[in-house]
Amino acid sequence: MELDFEAPLGDMDARIAELERLNRKPDADFNSEIAALKRERDVRLSEIYETLTPWQTVQLARHPERPVFADYVERLCDEFLELHGDRCFGDDRALIGGFARFGGERIMLIGFEKGKTMDDKLKANFGMAGPDGYRKALRLMRLAEKYGLPVVSLIDTPAAYPGRDAEARGQAEAIARNLTAMAVLETPFVAVVTGEGGSGGALGAAVGDAVLMLSNAVYSVIPPEGCAAILWRDASKAPQAAESLKLTAPSLRDLGVIDEIIPEPPGGAHRFPEAAMDAVRDAVQRHLKRLRRMNVRRLVDKRFEKYAAIGKYDNRKYAQH
Repeated sequence: MELDFEAPLGDMDARIAELERLNRKPDADFNSEIAALKRERDVRLSEIYETLTPWQTVQLARHPERPVFADYVERLCDEFLELHGDRCFGDDRALIGGFARFGGERIMLIGFEKGKTMDDKLKANFGMAGPDGYRKALRLMRLAEKYGLPVVSLIDTPAAYPGRDAEARGQAEAIARNLTAMAVLETPFVAVVTGEGGSGGALGAAVGDAVLMLSNAVYSVIPPEGCAAILWRDASKAPQAAESLKLTAPSLRDLGVIDEIIPEPPGGAHRFPEAAMDAVRDAVQRHLKRLRRMNVRRLVDKRFEKYAAIGKYDNRKYAQH
């Protein structure tokens, strides 16, 4: 799938593919032309991805070829034993977790699954978890705490499921309970926003000691379309809303909402999924090593300080105004 602003790259890729096809014929030699086109494409690719608007970043975060939770499990985990059910209602397929061996270390891995095929998307409810998903996640976090395992959470959800059945089963309460529990969880916790970090649905599994974010991911209290519909009664103003929401990784780092940006390869995670996932692995391992050395009581205190400081008004900064 090609996004509008990627159209020049698509044309170049098509020309390169055609020349490579012709180059397979006997006595054909298009090597110099192919090399020149690839250099030109790489330059154009860097120009496009260095000047992305917030709305274009939203489109990249939602790209259907971007790696999903199942891809991360396959690429990064030597073992993964999925644990099912919330012991109350059912087994939510949008929020998945289980024991994993990650870089030689045992962890509890939790993540939102969007799916790639239409059947998978429907089973996973497009990555929108219900209360049974959040209760399952909390059960696994408690299990990790009991056995002294760090928690790694991969965030990629448009929002928590807003349906009537989810509300009837206590969607808001389930998310609120998770927030309270994560704030005092006595084990290292690393959260990574790999795609969309949508509203309380994302936050319900993301109160980590370290919150990391891929460079083309987004993290926001509301999707741009919803914000535009509320403020301007016009969802087509979503690009304008995206500018105001400060939902990109650099903005969130400046605001202190996230701790680190994980750079994606030029061209994005959908073009180079293996490189992007490897970058996530390296960053998570580095933070886990740091957090492992910290006393549990100190870990929880630092986590509280971290979230208490977000959005704090600085009188000195604004005194001149």
